[in-house]
Parts: sequence; structure tokens; C-alpha cells
Amino acid sequence: MKIHVHIERLVLDGLPIDRHSAPLIEEAIQAELSRLFTDSGASQVLLAGGAITSLRTAPIHFSEKPQPESIGSKVANAVHGGLC
Repeated sequence: MKIHVHIERLVLDGLPIDRHSAPLIEEAIQAELSRLFTDSGASQVLLAGGAITSLRTAPIHFSEKPQPESIGSKVANAVHGGLC
């Protein structure tokens, strides 16, 4: 089984993200989503295919100076929770 997730636009309001952190956050999101889908699978809705035009998640709380890996992991968990 293959699951393809394409995130066209990700809005992270209020986070101090610079151009050097963005690729690290992207890598962390990809790695954590891969792990989550491998470990817990996907919902029947996702397995049926199709597109989701928008996904809102619950607010994510971070420490005062979050590391890119922490941001990516928390975002991936929120996305996965919203999809499954």
C-alpha cells in the first residue's frame, strides 16, 4: 500500500521560522508523517482516495524557541490526527 500526501501550502502563524529552518521543518514533517502512517496506517476515507481541499487542526503549542525538528514533528502529528 502506498499513500501519497501532497501539502500544497502550510501556514504556521506566529512561529519564528527563517529560510534556513524551513527545509529542516519540511524534512521533519515528511519523516514523522511516514512513521505515523507506517505505524498506525490510514483511515478508510484516505484509503478510498481523493483530495482534501483544506484541513484545520487543533492549535499546536510550542516552547518559546522551538527547534525545527520539534515544529515538524508536532505539525505532522496534527496533520495525521486531522486525516485519520
